[in-house]
Amino acid sequence: MSPGDLEEVISGLPVISDPNLLVGIETADDAGVYKLSPDTALVQTLDFFTPIVDDPYQFGRIAAANAMSDVYAMGGSPLTAMNIVCFPSKDMPKEILTEILRGGLDNIHEAGAVLVGGHSVDDQELKYGLSVTGVVHPDKILKNKGAELGDRLILTKPIGIGVIATAVKGKQADRVALEALIEVASALNDRASQIMQKYETHACTDVTGFGLGGHLLEMAGASDVEIAIQAENIPVIAKAREYALMGMIPAGAYAIKHFCEHKVEIKPAVERVLTDLVFDPQTSGGLVISILPDHADACLRELRDEGIESAAIIGEVIGRHAKGKLQIR
Repeated sequence: MSPGDLEEVISGLPVISDPNLLVGIETADDAGVYKLSPDTALVQTLDFFTPIVDDPYQFGRIAAANAMSDVYAMGGSPLTAMNIVCFPSKDMPKEILTEILRGGLDNIHEAGAVLVGGHSVDDQELKYGLSVTGVVHPDKILKNKGAELGDRLILTKPIGIGVIATAVKGKQADRVALEALIEVASALNDRASQIMQKYETHACTDVTGFGLGGHLLEMAGASDVEIAIQAENIPVIAKAREYALMGMIPAGAYAIKHFCEHKVEIKPAVERVLTDLVFDPQTSGGLVISILPDHADACLRELRDEGIESAAIIGEVIGRHAKGKLQIR
């Protein structure tokens, strides 16, 4: 389903207000947040998808990291997880599912969360993911709404996952590219989340299926601002640019770009391959942190000192805009 179709479907649903619902569906945020007490709120999210790598264990790790990322983007910590499984039991050995679940469980445990169950169905197409519940202090929630004029934007992981995944499916990806994809996509966003909360961070989102450009535009729209990014400053996974130049762009990238184009200004000097990568749909991408400009350099240094070496300042909030705008320079 295209982003436009999904938006149309959701817009027709009745929404019941609740004073304890602190984050709902209004701004296409990463997760829902419900207040339980003055110092505790639940963060709830779920995600699942088809494999982007052939190794079942690594697919499980990636899917789990992707699902838990929404909690980290809200400034929360995962508590519990439930498996979501669609598995073709008549066509695949059950050992494959065991490896997928083992990979997911390893990343759940790494996050300090616990698996509490799940649900499976027999399906012709393999899919796996998690429903995740986390906690956050009600006064410390980070939303995609709240970016302020002058804020710098830090991206904590390189982009290009969708392009490399397309190359993997086409049997064109080499070992270096595949290993880079797995390393990036299976890494948790826990340390990045913890670090950004030490500084004056105004907004945050994680980069997933709507691509970097799509999620930045959601942040801009929710915050009523115009965001400008420097394409050359955006970190890109090894080999992704090469594969993009070969035409290995997922169809979703074109759909996202088309959906966003009326709110996006692309400067003539920007290479086409970079704009394709900006709208490349990601799986388990990094966080985009909108941070006070005086804190940006210190936050970036700490991210890199803690091993998040690809983190980079990729742009800034340059003005007010009633419905949000993205400029790619």
